[in-house]
Amino acid sequence: MTDRFDGPRDPRDGDAAAGSPAGPPSVAAGRAAPQTTPARRPRLGPSPTLAVAFLLPAAVLLGAMVIYPIVYSIVRSLYDAGGDTFVGAANYTAIFSDPSTLTTVRNNLIWVVFAPATVTALGLVFAVLTERIRWATAFKLVVFMPMAVSLMASGVIFRLVYEQDPDRGVANAVLTSVRDAFGSAEGHPDARPRENERSPVTAERGAVVTKEAVRPGQAVLVPLVGVKPADLAGAATARTAAPPGPGDITGTVWVDFTQGGGGQAGQVDGTEKGLAGVTVEAVRRGGGDAVGATAVTEPDGTFRLTGLAPGDYVVRLPQSNFEAPFNGLSWLGPTLITPAIIGAFVWVWAGFAMVMIAAGLSAIPRDALEAARIDGASEWQVFRRITVPLLSPVLLVVFVTMIINTLKVFDLVFVIAPGSVQPQANVIALEMWRVSFGGGGHQGLGSALAIFLLVLVLPFMILNIRRFRRESQ
Repeated sequence: MTDRFDGPRDPRDGDAAAGSPAGPPSVAAGRAAPQTTPARRPRLGPSPTLAVAFLLPAAVLLGAMVIYPIVYSIVRSLYDAGGDTFVGAANYTAIFSDPSTLTTVRNNLIWVVFAPATVTALGLVFAVLTERIRWATAFKLVVFMPMAVSLMASGVIFRLVYEQDPDRGVANAVLTSVRDAFGSAEGHPDARPRENERSPVTAERGAVVTKEAVRPGQAVLVPLVGVKPADLAGAATARTAAPPGPGDITGTVWVDFTQGGGGQAGQVDGTEKGLAGVTVEAVRRGGGDAVGATAVTEPDGTFRLTGLAPGDYVVRLPQSNFEAPFNGLSWLGPTLITPAIIGAFVWVWAGFAMVMIAAGLSAIPRDALEAARIDGASEWQVFRRITVPLLSPVLLVVFVTMIINTLKVFDLVFVIAPGSVQPQANVIALEMWRVSFGGGGHQGLGSALAIFLLVLVLPFMILNIRRFRRESQ
C-alpha cells in the first residue's frame, strides 16, 4: 500500500495535524506580529497658529483697556494723592471712615435694595399685561422707547420733570392738579393787616382777628395789605356787605390799597379788590377757641356768619388763609433726591426688563397653564405658582443685571441732582470721579473707590457668566 500524496508539504504546517511530535518547529512562532499605525484624524478648523494670530489683537486690546487699568488702579490706590508716598491700605480705610464716603456707600445700598427689585417687578407686570391687551405692540414700543435715549439725555429730561414750579415740572403739575380737584387752592401768604392803631384788625399767632368784640347784628371790615397786584389781576371789585339780620355778622375782606394813590384807609373804595375764598370764623369771646359760625368770602370779599347766639364774638381769619398754596413736592431737595433719581432709573430700564421677561414668558409651555386653569386654579394662583417659578431663571438674570447697573450708576445722579444736594445723592461711581477729577485731586482715594466698586460688581458678573454657561450646555 502506498501513501496518498496531496502535493508538496509546506514546512510551516508542521506535523501537528498528523499527530507527530517530531515535525519541524514553526517559523511563525518566533516572528513578531506587524504593528499597525492608526490613521490621523483630519483637523477641524484653523490651525493653532492661525487662531493665535486672530486672537492676539483682541488679547492686546483686552490687556490695554481692561487688565492694565485694573492693575494700575490697584497699585495707585496704595499711594497718596500725589502718587509719591506709599500709604498702604490708608485709602481703603478712608472709605469707611470719611462721613461723605459713607453716605455714598449708604446710597448705593439703597439703590441695590430698591431699584433692581422695582425694575424686575415692573418688567414682569408689563410682560404679563402685554399678553392680554390688543395694543400690545404699541404698549411695548412706548415702554421700551426710553432705552433708545442715553442716560445723559434721560437725566436732562427728569431734571425738568422734577422742577419745583408746577408750570415747568410735570411731576408737581400732576400733584397740584389732583390736589386742586379735591380742595381749594386759594391762599394769600403775603396778605397782612396794617400795622397802626387805627386798623380794626391785628395779627395774632398767624391769624388775623378783630381788635374789638363784635355782636350779632353788626357789620365788620377786615382790611388787608401786602397782596401783589399780579395776584389780583382777576379779582372782583370789593363791595360793602349787606346789613346783617338778627343772629348774623356780615363784613368784607379786601385789599385796602388803591393803585395810583387816593382812597381812604379802612374804607372800601371803588377800585379796591376783594379777596375771594377766605375762611372767616366767629369765635365766642371768653369761650376758648369755640367757633360759633364759619363762612367763606364771595368774589367781592363779602361774607355772612349766621346762626349766632347772643354774646360777644371775635371775627377771625384762620392761619390757613395765609399759608402758601400747595406747589407740589421738593423732588430735588435733600430728602427726596435719591428716590427721585431711582424713579428715573426705573423709567429707563423697565422696558429692557419687560422685553427680557416677555421672551421667557413666550417659551413657557401653555399646556401647563391651561391644565392649571382646568383644575380650577385662579389667575393669581396660575401666576404665582406656575408662571413665576418657570420664569425664575429669566427673572434672576434681569435682577442680577440690574444690580450691576445700579452699582455703576453715574450719569443720572450727576445730571439730576443739583450741586447743593449732590452730597446727599452721591454714589460710589460719582464719588470716584469727584475725588479724582472733579476738584478733589486725590487719585489715590479715587483708585481705591474704583477697586472697591470692582469688588462689589465682580461677584454678580461671575454669577451671570456661570448661569450663561449652564444654559449654553
